[in-house]
Amino acid sequence: MQRIAIAICLCLGMGISFAVADEMKTDIEFPKNYKTFKNYLSMDQSQNADQIIRIFANDIAVQGMKEKGIFPYGSILTAEIYKAKKDKDGKVIESSLGRRIRDKLAVIAVMEKRKGASKKWTGDLNNGDWDFATFSPDGSVAKIDLKQCAACHAPLKDKQHVFSFEHF
Repeated sequence: MQRIAIAICLCLGMGISFAVADEMKTDIEFPKNYKTFKNYLSMDQSQNADQIIRIFANDIAVQGMKEKGIFPYGSILTAEIYKAKKDKDGKVIESSLGRRIRDKLAVIAVMEKRKGASKKWTGDLNNGDWDFATFSPDGSVAKIDLKQCAACHAPLKDKQHVFSFEHF
């Protein structure tokens, strides 16, 4: 489970604890329709040797990036984080293409650009009005400290706080 937490911070660079303070609960609802979003990036997690990530962007994000090079308010980025298949010895199995093979969906991480989110994520955690949420595969809220997500993304000011910025 710790590896799943690390991947969340990498996608949406550092470890995550599994306690969520009441003040860190999210207002973001699980985006039930996220699979209709554009899947703009699918890859092996470079910082985690046993995970695969698929990232989706809603139409608002895609259009904003295409037309103006910005993520406007209402942009939603959703990342499916999968465990990689492993052999009986616990080693990650790779395909003939040298890529990891997806196993179980572990967690769904969401970033949503919302007016006023910078009031929640202040100081070193400021993310330019991006807010964060994590969900279990069934859509229920995952108990992951969202401060770590904010801390990971905050330094990416020149990329609008998004690790996958160049992939648009």
